[in-house]
Amino acid sequence: MPVETLDDQLFMLSDFGVSATYTPAGGSARDITVIFDNEYIPVDTGGSVAFAMQQPKALARTSDIPGADQGDFMNINGVDYTVSIVMPDGTGMTELMLALRDNA
Repeated sequence: MPVETLDDQLFMLSDFGVSATYTPAGGSARDITVIFDNEYIPVDTGGSVAFAMQQPKALARTSDIPGADQGDFMNINGVDYTVSIVMPDGTGMTELMLALRDNA
């Protein structure tokens, strides 16, 4: 049973969400709302110089991205990403770990 109701999810997305275009691999693009985060995470390279890299991720309603899978595409703020990991949380929300898409 979800902790949040559908109304709670919609309220959270309307307050903190941004517009994104989600395209399942081999499917049609559709506009959805996600909470986008692109934090810097520390990376241990074994040296004495600190290093960090960005880890983009998006939180979406599971019902907005049914069948989401690795290799799907997302465009957020004009930047193209490939879905690298799909993590449904069992409450009706799914976190998508993203990687910059190589458009070459």
